[in-house]
Amino acid sequence: MALPTSKYLAENVIFLLFVISSVSTAEAAVACPDKDPELENWNPGHNEENRIEIRNGRKLLLSSSATVHSIHITDGGKLVIKDDMQPIILRTRHILIENDGELHIGSEMCPYQSNVVIILYGRADDGSEPNPYFGQKYLGVSKGGTLEIHGEKKLSWTFLNKTLHPGGMEEGGYYFERSWGHRGVIVHVIDPKTGAVVHSDRFDTYRAKEESIRLAQYLGKVANGMILSVAVNDEGSRNLDDSARKAMTKLGSKHFLHLGFRHPWSFITVKGNPSSSVEDHIEYQGHKGSAVAKVFKLFKAENGEHFNVSSTSEWVQDVEWTEWFEKPDKARSKDMEKLSDFKAAHPDKICRQPIDIQAMTLDGANLTTEVFYKSGHDYRFLCHGKDQTGEGCQNYRVRFLCGRSVKPKLTVTIDTNVNSTILNLVDDVSSWKPGDRLVVASTDYSMYQAEEFQVLPCRACRPTQVKVAGKATYLHIGEVVDDVDMRAEVGLLSRNVVVMGEMEERCYEYSSKLCSFFDFDTFGGHIKIGLNFKATHIEGLELKYMGQQTMGHYPIHFHMAGDVDEKGGYNPPTYVKDASIHHTFSRCVTVHGSNGLLVKDVVGYDALGHCFFTEDGPEERNTFDHCLGLLVKPSTLLPSDRDSRMCKLITEGAYPGYIPKPRQDCSAVSTFWIANPHNNLINCAAAGSEETGFWFVLHHVPTGPSAGMYSPGYSEHMPMGKFSNNRAHSNYRAGMIIDNGVKTTPASAKDKRPILTLISGRYSPHKDADPLKPREPAIIEHFIAYKNQDHGAWLRGGDVWLDNCQFADNGIGLTLASGGTFPHDDGSKQEIKNSLFVGESGNLGTETMDNEIWGPGGLDHRGRTLPISPDFPIRGIQFYDGPINVQNCTFRKFAALDGRHTSALAFRLNNAWQSCPNNNVTDIHFEDVPITSRVFFGEPGPWFNDLDMDGDKTSVFHDVDGSVSEYPGSYLIKEDNWLIKHPDCIDVPDWRGSICSGHFAQIYIQAYKPANLKMKIIKNDYHNHPLYLEGALSKSTHYQQYQPVITLRKGYTIHWDKTAPEELAIWLINFNKNDWIQVGFCYPKGTTFSILSDIHNRLLKKTYKTGTFYKTSQMEKLEHRYPSKGYYYWDEDTGLLFLKLKAQNEKEKFAFCSVKGCERIRIKAVIPKTAGISDCAAMAYPKYIETPIVEVPMPKKLSSAQLKTKDHLLEVKIETYKKQYFHLKDDFAYIEVDGVRFFLTDEGIQLVVINGHHGKVVDRVTFKNSILQGIPAQIESYVNNIKDHSIVLVTSKGRYISRGPWTKVLEKLGAEEGFRLKEKMAFVGFKGSFRPVWVKLVTNEDSAKIYQALPIPVVKKMKL
Repeated sequence: MALPTSKYLAENVIFLLFVISSVSTAEAAVACPDKDPELENWNPGHNEENRIEIRNGRKLLLSSSATVHSIHITDGGKLVIKDDMQPIILRTRHILIENDGELHIGSEMCPYQSNVVIILYGRADDGSEPNPYFGQKYLGVSKGGTLEIHGEKKLSWTFLNKTLHPGGMEEGGYYFERSWGHRGVIVHVIDPKTGAVVHSDRFDTYRAKEESIRLAQYLGKVANGMILSVAVNDEGSRNLDDSARKAMTKLGSKHFLHLGFRHPWSFITVKGNPSSSVEDHIEYQGHKGSAVAKVFKLFKAENGEHFNVSSTSEWVQDVEWTEWFEKPDKARSKDMEKLSDFKAAHPDKICRQPIDIQAMTLDGANLTTEVFYKSGHDYRFLCHGKDQTGEGCQNYRVRFLCGRSVKPKLTVTIDTNVNSTILNLVDDVSSWKPGDRLVVASTDYSMYQAEEFQVLPCRACRPTQVKVAGKATYLHIGEVVDDVDMRAEVGLLSRNVVVMGEMEERCYEYSSKLCSFFDFDTFGGHIKIGLNFKATHIEGLELKYMGQQTMGHYPIHFHMAGDVDEKGGYNPPTYVKDASIHHTFSRCVTVHGSNGLLVKDVVGYDALGHCFFTEDGPEERNTFDHCLGLLVKPSTLLPSDRDSRMCKLITEGAYPGYIPKPRQDCSAVSTFWIANPHNNLINCAAAGSEETGFWFVLHHVPTGPSAGMYSPGYSEHMPMGKFSNNRAHSNYRAGMIIDNGVKTTPASAKDKRPILTLISGRYSPHKDADPLKPREPAIIEHFIAYKNQDHGAWLRGGDVWLDNCQFADNGIGLTLASGGTFPHDDGSKQEIKNSLFVGESGNLGTETMDNEIWGPGGLDHRGRTLPISPDFPIRGIQFYDGPINVQNCTFRKFAALDGRHTSALAFRLNNAWQSCPNNNVTDIHFEDVPITSRVFFGEPGPWFNDLDMDGDKTSVFHDVDGSVSEYPGSYLIKEDNWLIKHPDCIDVPDWRGSICSGHFAQIYIQAYKPANLKMKIIKNDYHNHPLYLEGALSKSTHYQQYQPVITLRKGYTIHWDKTAPEELAIWLINFNKNDWIQVGFCYPKGTTFSILSDIHNRLLKKTYKTGTFYKTSQMEKLEHRYPSKGYYYWDEDTGLLFLKLKAQNEKEKFAFCSVKGCERIRIKAVIPKTAGISDCAAMAYPKYIETPIVEVPMPKKLSSAQLKTKDHLLEVKIETYKKQYFHLKDDFAYIEVDGVRFFLTDEGIQLVVINGHHGKVVDRVTFKNSILQGIPAQIESYVNNIKDHSIVLVTSKGRYISRGPWTKVLEKLGAEEGFRLKEKMAFVGFKGSFRPVWVKLVTNEDSAKIYQALPIPVVKKMKL
């Protein structure tokens, strides 16, 4: 066989190399789109009139910066951005991609490595014709279009791993700020070795000379070598005497000797080295201007680190712009414009002497103003513009810059001298490069404490560290505090691929009243993806200055795109990943009528309106995974976006006469706005919104373009998607809300509110969203909510269950509100288990002058930021209606102050609604919670108002295992609710509640004709303690509903403050089969009745008659109640109609009503027209009085070995009474302490003394009448010798001496002055320096009784 020639070999080698090269080029083209050999180099240059069409299969590679009018990619056209080291900037009005057109910037396999910026330019009013679908300034993807953006791979966001202190010092700098209310000389003593403040004090040398003397003494005691920072805030000279002036002069001051009225003065020195002093001083400029005295000095700490101490004493004048005013009708432009004309047209809205003035035409063009002063305060001005005449201004509006009155401000800071900071982070951030910008989230109540930083080069930094320029102003937590993960989120804002809007310098009107709310341009760019797009994948993209204050124009917007995952034929599924969306003018990511979208690792920062937004209700199966949103502000678009001011001023779409109620109709802007619960939220953080972090809102029917996409009520029953490992903090209203719907009908005369206004809504998840199928609980796992001003979470709905969640530093940790829509209740419940609640954590926050809510903490009295107000009653779990189940939860650091009613468990304030006796708590743990702060039922005063609404009066919950009250199986009730009290109930005065036992249920009484009555209900065994109810519904409804909690198997009477209603419907709520009560309803004489029973089927929403009640002349016959027949007894002499209300059907455990529906008795009464007030109490009693008995015995108190905490309740019972056996009479008296009873045998008084520290009885003594009637020296001596901090129990027996000098000893034990003792007396007193709330004296003629549980140890609450 012949061998191949060398020529043959060479030819084949060349061919082989060509094939290999072609294959490599093809592979590169697939991986890196700019390597496609078919691409044509394209450099269009810069021409704003150049309208680019890329079509007919043409493939272009943009390799240099360009400016064009627009780009249209269609009919197989393709545009690729070259990945080169040269940055590319593309300016265009818009880019439209459709009909197999494609835009590529990198690929998933070959991320773009260079820098490219797409700038979308244009004004809303520049005359350009908007696209009917996309509008203006857009990057649009329509049918058949492909958008592939794949920027450089970078970590999207992570957490701080070490706390970032103000000032940047390793162990925390120092920041101190004061204004009004902190007058005088303020001194800081600083350790030169560490830079730490070791002591500070304020001396009000304006108020008193004693303060001046104290200042001199204080300075004298400071050790030599210590750094002193001294400054005046407000005024400090009025009572400044020579001793203080000379002391300061000795330290090195030259100006303090001559300090004058309100002079700003700052001074820093080293004690013992006057030459080291630095000082500044300036005279007070009056209320018209600012004045500042500022000093700073550099020191070197023991570890070699330099730190800077600075002090500023000043009078600050803040300024603000007025609203825009149009030219007054009477203004005469030929004679220039007069300020007085504007003041006359707009009284009290313009300051006397504006600092500056701005003018613009009515269509938004800026004008130049020229001011001519005249006559002091009044002046005239001219405005100049291209369309204005020589005579002056014509069609224009104007606003004025006004100075407010000056206020004092003192600032002391200690920080590092290097203007950079090392951030220690959880994850590897080596992908973050010098020049990148970051945002560190707030970890306090204010979202505005988020701070931006720029990354600096740092060769020494570890992979989990970055150096940034500048220093933190606020504290940012970087650790787990009290077992709650409060680490600040740190988000990356910079990306190498940028799409941004080109903005004007200031606001202009392109939407109604826009510049009334914003002083900056809000007409940014936007990206919109429509139905039947071919492919869209976005990652590694930065979006800034995007979105518009018009509907449908958002930074990223999937609009009516249908299924965008495999279900819709998209493979790979559509996604938005690793994006940074910041400084936007309308949302972050909008999902509208689209399903299955993955939004992952996206940072949304400084956005107007809902940030991550699902729009109309049909959006399902979308996943938000590891997304971060922060600094979310109000917007004008939807009522839910708007703040109170916007809500009042924007009334488009409302019916004439509409009066907005901002907190009801609007004020809901949220970081995550979820309009359909069947979406997934995983690992997301809502780190600061003007209102709420996560809000699940319900669309009864879909609205807008989505109308008709599901049947009414579908979303309200849709099971929740996965909600796991999310966190929310620094939000104003709540970390999370499940509640409310939106109005889905246009405004009308019947309902004047505009469409999409917030309305009520109830969430009740069922399998397949079918209410006829089994309930399917919404599971919320591993949710963290901290530093939310109002609520950590407010969750309303049936079967919403939380597991392993954490709540800390919220005004209210959690409220679970019933999802039942009575009478359509479906037996659901809400529960939280295995969770942690922290009242006031170790995250103290940062004190600043603009933070008005700073005050002492409950446990250690240290200063800290507070959620709403210094006296706001902080609560862990707030009971509202129910039923709810709280299981295996820990409450930590809830401690009330004298003036702040903090508690672990509490009740909704000012509650008109019902409270369910099936609210169960079990396995509760308390850590650093004084026993006095476990529960609080409320008292009249701040925040609680009069505590006289119906729900306030009927508060109750079931302590299943006694882990709250120490009485297993007990019910905790409001202390004065005699409908459910019995003789053995034990009062807990610190809680304003009682511990009781019993079987309880509810009745709902609906009154018609009239519907504005006040109801009085009386339990027959406590007829002197009626309960008055106003009704739970508004006064405008056609009926009223009263909802008392009642004790079963008891008798009651019901009365009215006017003539009785003509119609009553009585619903049996939480009645099990055969449960009953007997009720007498008051009616006028001569009334006749028609009474029947029926049942309401919730599934069919129909009501069926079940029986009729017939009149009987025998009360006993009421017992004969049959399913279809019953009896009523009409006692016309007393005016009482008696019925026995007995449940006929079984009930599920947590349902309000029976399995067959809600059982009801309906009374129709024909009442004489001349009838008066229907209050029969005077006639009913004593005829129907019953003897108080205990149906369910009180549970046995847990033993000390069973208790989980050292502090505990001490059960004390004091009773004295007369007892008669036929003709024999005797007196009984005893004192009982934790089950040990001490009887009093002789007439006189008995004292039992208990150590208030450990609760043990230390002494017992009896004083007979012979001692009481003489000189009281013996009893006085005994009481005087009782040790402080002792509980003293006192009772009397027989005809003891109830008057005389001895009674004064009771005042020493806390009895109020001026009391008068009667024949029987029981007293709980305290010997000590304060008077506990449980000190109580009861004295009557026949009996006296006190059953109380007292806290051990007895601890004085610190003052607020």
